[in-house]
Amino acid sequence: MGVLKGAHGVRGEVRVKSFTADPDALFTYGPLMDEAGKVLVTPLSARPGKDHFIVRPKENLQKEEWDALRGCLVHVSRDRLPEADEDEFYFEDLIGMSVYTVGDTPEGRVRAVQNFGSDDLLEIEIPGAQATVYVPFTRADVPVIDMAARRIVIPELALWANPDDDEA
Repeated sequence: MGVLKGAHGVRGEVRVKSFTADPDALFTYGPLMDEAGKVLVTPLSARPGKDHFIVRPKENLQKEEWDALRGCLVHVSRDRLPEADEDEFYFEDLIGMSVYTVGDTPEGRVRAVQNFGSDDLLEIEIPGAQATVYVPFTRADVPVIDMAARRIVIPELALWANPDDDEA
């Protein structure tokens, strides 16, 4: 949902970058936790900064303690999030879904949704493969996501998994 960017000043405030579609919404979901569920920041108030928010937290940590948490991803309790609309989903819901090309035999499963700075990518584990495959997460490359059946269709997965090694 976001990342801690370290202390802001010396009065106990912390900088938080939001990854939510509506960046302000991050602070309406309750405490911000680490991956294990430990509360890191309970926002009392948040104001915009350059590319982040400056948060006045309930927690009383020193500047050095906030700086030590720099880079820590923050999460919120799933039950605090709004329900996804039809044809929407949370990336977390895609993890573990079976991936098909054609037919009824799964050819892989979603390991993660990644973003290395450009666009979102599905990281697909293919049984027997030594590495995972990254597929652009676009409607063109991933035309079917059936949440009820926990099934994703990527028609051209074979092209991603077995790129043509011939050099021109």
